[in-house]
Amino acid sequence: MAALSSQDQPIALTVNGSTHPLTVGGTATLLQVLRNDLGLNGPKYGCGLGQCGACTVHVDGVAARACVIPAAKVQGRAITTLEGLGDRLRPHVVQNAFIQAQAAQCGYCLNGMIMTTAALLAHNPQPSPQAVRDALSGNLCRCGTHIEILAAVERAVAALLPLSPTQPTNA
Repeated sequence: MAALSSQDQPIALTVNGSTHPLTVGGTATLLQVLRNDLGLNGPKYGCGLGQCGACTVHVDGVAARACVIPAAKVQGRAITTLEGLGDRLRPHVVQNAFIQAQAAQCGYCLNGMIMTTAALLAHNPQPSPQAVRDALSGNLCRCGTHIEILAAVERAVAALLPLSPTQPTNA
């Protein structure tokens, strides 16, 4: 076991509902800890400046850029990654909408797009098209799948709408 340096500090992070005791360097970002220590690969390293959205996670239900957040600063807060939204057997409604709309080309931006959309819809389940565009504007997609991404968000919004009396059920 390596000796702790003077900059290492013990922390406990609550990620996807589980608490993880860790020892991190004083400059470790949340993204580094999620990927390197916890093996969570949903959040991606993109720009390292909080500008592209690839590293987006939820901190207490709010979309946040993990590449610029010091890991020690989020102790005691609920962190959710793409892996914590849903899984293969029970995907989150937003994940399912992105799959159904085939909203990926290379897929690198999808973590940020999905996490941002999920946070938006949790706070505003019926956003206007402009509100969706505004929310997603800080997420870069270099493949140009913007139309499919917007279609996926529309699918997610529709899936979250309560059934009206005139809508058929799937029963």
